[in-house]
Amino acid sequence: MSDFAALFEKYDRLVLFDTETTGLAFSRDEIIEFAAVVVENRDGKATVVREYDELVSLTPGNSVPQNIQALTGISTQDILERGVSKARVCRDIAEMLAGNTLLLAYNAHFDLSFLYYMLLRDGDPLILKGKDKLDLLTVYKDRRSYPHKLCNAIEAYGLSDKVVNSHRAVDDVLATVAVMAAMEEEKNDLLCYVNLFGYNPKYGIDGKPIGSVTYKPQGYDPAQPLYA
Repeated sequence: MSDFAALFEKYDRLVLFDTETTGLAFSRDEIIEFAAVVVENRDGKATVVREYDELVSLTPGNSVPQNIQALTGISTQDILERGVSKARVCRDIAEMLAGNTLLLAYNAHFDLSFLYYMLLRDGDPLILKGKDKLDLLTVYKDRRSYPHKLCNAIEAYGLSDKVVNSHRAVDDVLATVAVMAAMEEEKNDLLCYVNLFGYNPKYGIDGKPIGSVTYKPQGYDPAQPLYA
């Protein structure tokens, strides 16, 4: 793994996370799996100090739609048998985010929007206040032409024999860690993307903008860095 020296000059901890959800509507659908990897600087080396992966209980009466079951392999029965309460997951997230922490994801606007609504209902959304955020999809769109899915980034960086984009949060967050390391080795400018998210100018920003983030239109083909 890269040492992420520039990031660790500013932050004590990196928390990369991913979610699986019952749909695409942030305010209506639910997180059914939350996974995170916590990375800290130990003796000058970026070290994974915690891996977290939990299925999340559904609101009583709700179920996992068939198309989501087919995509993720997570069934309503899986949630009933192994799901952890939303309140417990929210407490765990608050613990991971304590202190001087940078929050990262691939397509971070999507995952952060779902995380906000879960915290709003079952935790404390103020734990996100003041936390810097980095969207690795925005970085990748500056590095490579379309398509820009996580699986494309895995292939582009030659990581197919090491990680997988399985549409399970735990696999996808581990893949995101590997992609981020490859990105930093390619060009050491990740810090320039903190709190800077790109969006498709044809469709605009999906849902409410995150107040601490600057959004800029970003096309399919890289021309110059979004931060330029």
